[in-house]
Amino acid sequence: MAAGDQQAVHRPGTFKQQNKAHKTGRHRGRGAQDRENKGRVPVKVLSKKLKRNVSKLDRRHKANQIRRQRKDAVLTEKRNLGSKDGPPHLVVVVPLHASVVMGSLLNLVQSNEGDILHEDDAKSGKFALVCPKMKQRWRFVQANTGDLHSVLDLAKVADTLLFVLDPQEGWDSYGDYCLSCLFAQGLPTFVLAVQGMSEIPIKKRNDTKKQLSKVTEKRFPDAKLFHLDTAQEASLLLRQISTQKQRHLAFRDRRCYMLAHRADFQPSDESGLVGTLKVSGYIRGQGLNVNRLIHIVGHGDFQMSQIDAPPDPYPLNPRVLKTRKGEDVEMAVSISDSPCEMEEDVKVLMKADPSVQESLQSEVVPDPMEGEQTWPTEEELKEAEDSLKVKVQRKVPKGTSTYQAAWILDEEESDGEGDSEDDDMDEDQEDAMDEAEEEGSAEEPDEESETVTIPDSTRDDKYDENLDEAEEEQMLEKYKLQRQDEMFPDEVDTPRDQLARIRFQKFRGLKSFRTSPWDPKENLPRDYARIFQFHDFFRTRKRIFRELEEEENESAMVGWYVTVHITGVPVSVLEHYRQGAPLVLYSLVPHEQKMSVVNMLVRRHAGNNEPVQAKEEIIFHCGFRRFRAAPLYSQHTSADKHKSERFLRSDAAVVVTAYAPITFPTASVLMFKQRSNGMHDLIATGSLLSVDPDRIVIKRVVLSGHPLKILKKTAVVRYMFFNREDVLWFKPVELRTKWGRRGHIKEPLGTHGHMKCHFDGQLKSQDTVLMNLYKRVYPKWTYDPYVPPPVTWVKSEVQIDLAEVEME
Repeated sequence: MAAGDQQAVHRPGTFKQQNKAHKTGRHRGRGAQDRENKGRVPVKVLSKKLKRNVSKLDRRHKANQIRRQRKDAVLTEKRNLGSKDGPPHLVVVVPLHASVVMGSLLNLVQSNEGDILHEDDAKSGKFALVCPKMKQRWRFVQANTGDLHSVLDLAKVADTLLFVLDPQEGWDSYGDYCLSCLFAQGLPTFVLAVQGMSEIPIKKRNDTKKQLSKVTEKRFPDAKLFHLDTAQEASLLLRQISTQKQRHLAFRDRRCYMLAHRADFQPSDESGLVGTLKVSGYIRGQGLNVNRLIHIVGHGDFQMSQIDAPPDPYPLNPRVLKTRKGEDVEMAVSISDSPCEMEEDVKVLMKADPSVQESLQSEVVPDPMEGEQTWPTEEELKEAEDSLKVKVQRKVPKGTSTYQAAWILDEEESDGEGDSEDDDMDEDQEDAMDEAEEEGSAEEPDEESETVTIPDSTRDDKYDENLDEAEEEQMLEKYKLQRQDEMFPDEVDTPRDQLARIRFQKFRGLKSFRTSPWDPKENLPRDYARIFQFHDFFRTRKRIFRELEEEENESAMVGWYVTVHITGVPVSVLEHYRQGAPLVLYSLVPHEQKMSVVNMLVRRHAGNNEPVQAKEEIIFHCGFRRFRAAPLYSQHTSADKHKSERFLRSDAAVVVTAYAPITFPTASVLMFKQRSNGMHDLIATGSLLSVDPDRIVIKRVVLSGHPLKILKKTAVVRYMFFNREDVLWFKPVELRTKWGRRGHIKEPLGTHGHMKCHFDGQLKSQDTVLMNLYKRVYPKWTYDPYVPPPVTWVKSEVQIDLAEVEME
């Protein structure tokens, strides 16, 4: 072949991609590693390999085991409830309509053949049923629907709620109100029953059933409605109560609770006002430790001295006694049937140990000398003398000596002489001044009136008899203030009779509300010296509940019938119980008797739209406690600072802050407001958020001004301040406008509060200049554990629509 016909060879350039060569001989495969290790595997690798390399059959077996364990746990719980090893099945009967007759219904339940009836009190509707055939026992308690506290207290300890409906309407307005409270508190297992369906004509019966099912679907979508007109239907109802799955309430599953069956009082002094209360009942929830504190719902926290074990009043297997003729006679020996308890039958289970028993201390006693410093050292005294010798330069007339110059005061010093007196002004006075300014701005001069002829058909003298004009005027003012706060949030008029730097001396400006720092330990009130605080609240909660699970062997077990000796109880508790009110006991987790700052997350109840102002007295039902307090309202955000709200908002969730005893979540929260006639209106529902005194609640005040002259990037603003000194004092605070401009004060103009301001753009003539000032606020110490019993609730007919309230 000729040399000219030879094909040219391609030579790679400098930019050719160079791939890494395969590293042969350095890599060991898995097989080589296993041969070298000879079966020796590290612990971490072994655990990971077992989790990863599980066969399909093993995964199926593991899933079956988990399913079987859960099923056994549910069956064990279902078998223990109402059996000989557990407490009787507590059924609370709640009529939801005024026309429901309870006497015939309870007689049908008692008429089951083969059951042993133990009737405690025929008037109050308390009785127990023992069925040896089904190996079940029930205790029925009729709730007094006229007393809302009794209904809520019984629902806290009930295993099943038996709601009795009317065949025509289902429930009335008060029944619907009770359901709202029960749903917000936490609804246990329930059963719906209707009585009187057989009395309705056959032709109208189907229509009545359809109408009743439509009513019940709103509250209970998947619930079955039981008819209760015959003894056979009553036995079906009992079987449904004993076999259905139980619903758990988180706030009571971790605590021991008890409904009193009997109560006796033994005075400890000659006056007889305070003594030892002996309460007998079945232990439910968790075991009861005598060294813990116990809370009597509605009455307070107390200590226990002793726990006894008397005979069970409702035995499932009654004793068999032999007569002379050899006949066996079954006799259920009951405490209530015997004239007196035999001392040899009562066994002392445990007594309190004073060295281990928890104390009733709820507040820290502040030491006034705790903040005092020791005697200063010589170095500190020398530094103080040197600081006093610092020369201050002042402009003085020519020829003035240093001695004469020391007596000349600056304008700022002369104006600030009254600052120390005003620093002690209480927050309540500031709030009162805010309200007075808002009310003053809402007033307007009288307008021309005209005569309007009212037709006779609209006159109703009886309607006006029950109308309180003063209360109506007060409520109208609240509606106007709430409406004004929604339209102009946090805006306050600058007072003209007082310097703004004195009026707002506790406020400060922030560059950014979200990112600017704020020390949570700065300028704390005196009440913070009385409360307790956790380093890590949720970690402490986790540790305490874990320790309680380990202490179960040292306490009285669930299902035992015991008598608890409670010391230091006033005699009014027994009188309240003998009047027909239920006596409910709850054991306290450690630290739950101590006071702190409690934060609750609530949302406004849909059935109430009345304005609720901050620091207004509210009745709280938090878990098993109820108390009165004057709370603060703030926004629910994830930041470290939270803006306070002047009113309880209806369009968003709000955090409520108040001084209250520590309660570990989860716990339901109900907020009631008391009317002038004694009724309690449900205004908000929610749950416990945390116990955190360091949660910063910031009150914002917005001062507004109007542009007088507008240039390219500067403007002359007036009506924000009314003197030159205030403009100079607030000069470092940043300004903003409603249309999004930002700026600052350059200099004051004149002596009437006009100021020259610079912005990042040209203002509009209709724009408004604003200045934000902030101050941390704290709740009032108005905690009161006593809540007066409510009057039977009646729906208020007078409702004012907030949108119809005209702003002046």
